[in-house]
Amino acid sequence: MSTVQTEHVMVVPTEMFREAGYFQGFSGDTERYLPTLLDPLHTSYRPRGEMETDPGFKQLIPYCVFRYDDNGTTNIFQYTRGKGQGESRLHAKSSIGIGGHISTLDIGNTDPYAKGMQRELDEEVIIDTPYQESCIGLINDDSNEVGQVHLGVVHVFDVEKPHVQAREDDILDAAFVAADQLLTEIDRFETWSQIVLQALFGK
Repeated sequence: MSTVQTEHVMVVPTEMFREAGYFQGFSGDTERYLPTLLDPLHTSYRPRGEMETDPGFKQLIPYCVFRYDDNGTTNIFQYTRGKGQGESRLHAKSSIGIGGHISTLDIGNTDPYAKGMQRELDEEVIIDTPYQESCIGLINDDSNEVGQVHLGVVHVFDVEKPHVQAREDDILDAAFVAADQLLTEIDRFETWSQIVLQALFGK
């Protein structure tokens, strides 16, 4: 009789996040938070099913945003989440973030966070263009059940060409769209995407 392997994901105690300095929304102060939150002394790997309903821990999520400058117009990769995407509470929402959980699959000789982010990118999209990546901030949204148990780390990928496409079938209607247009349609996006759009491109 086969057994189903339980996924264990990287978390930090919510109290550790609060001690570093609680915020709601977006913070660009990566130097304040990341050395503490990604310190192996503070992270652990716990069953994902339990963590989805336990606000005593924050699951650390790389949230990767693809940005393309087209003659001075900033364009952002956006898509709609299909039913096969991991978080059922976000299905049918639009998003500008690619990423997912860091898990025990990513433990090894290298940085598990960086390895997990690359694994998620490889699983979800095809990037057929050179790019520059930078970590620009964090997202915390305690206004809903999903946000209460997750903490996003925002990475911007500035691509030379708009050659990013979905690899997963459940990443629907993927395309680069002008950031100004996305702001006018912001209500159709999941809250993390709304927070990032407002922080980076809001007037």
